[in-house]
Amino acid sequence: METVELGCEKRDTHTKGEVRALRRIGKVPAIVYGPRKATLPVAVPGIELKARVSAASRQRIIRLKSDSAELDNRHVIIKQVQRGPISGDIIHADFYEVDLSERLRVGVPLKFVGRAKGVADGGILQPLIRQIEVECLPMEIPEFVEVDVTDLGVHDVIHISAIKLGGNVKPIFDTDEAVVSVLPPTVEAAPVAAAAAVETVPGEAGAPEAAAEGEAPAEGAKEAAGGKKAEGGKAEGKKAEGGKK
Repeated sequence: METVELGCEKRDTHTKGEVRALRRIGKVPAIVYGPRKATLPVAVPGIELKARVSAASRQRIIRLKSDSAELDNRHVIIKQVQRGPISGDIIHADFYEVDLSERLRVGVPLKFVGRAKGVADGGILQPLIRQIEVECLPMEIPEFVEVDVTDLGVHDVIHISAIKLGGNVKPIFDTDEAVVSVLPPTVEAAPVAAAAAVETVPGEAGAPEAAAEGEAPAEGAKEAAGGKKAEGGKAEGKKAEGGKK
């Protein structure tokens, strides 16, 4: 594992006003902590930190360089970063100090390699987790863990216990969790079912338009028209009777 350097300076106080002032001059407030040492508020150059975070998967161990003897040459890993909700810039970082001679637990990303047999048969490769926790010496932290999916058929599953790790790296897990699987091919809906789904209730969106002018009216309309004519006929009959009188 490659070790890189990061400039660092101690912060005596960490009020909100001073934190904002640090960010205005391009520095990021951070803390350094460890299992046997008190938490120290520090400030690091924003540009350098951004470069270390972008390369975190390759360069995990960071050696702090500082004018303060309390910080200089301390080895840390980036435990967590906070970003601004709009800008996406790093606004705070947590560094965890490590002892190069003691094993520690860290999360390592998984890298799926090969073309699964189930995918060739029309299935879909489905990663179920993206990283696993491992235990090893700080300088042995792998960049990633490869998972070969070549022999994976439809419905087959690879579990954590089946993953091969090199060196003295040991996977840590409570249950033998599934890591990746191949889902069966999806089935398209039949054309008839698709056509049935298009049917709509009159008056709703997509309903057929009203009959064009000149077409025969609906049966109900005929009955209504017939009723009006009948009423009109009765009225004419009454007028005729009046004339006889």
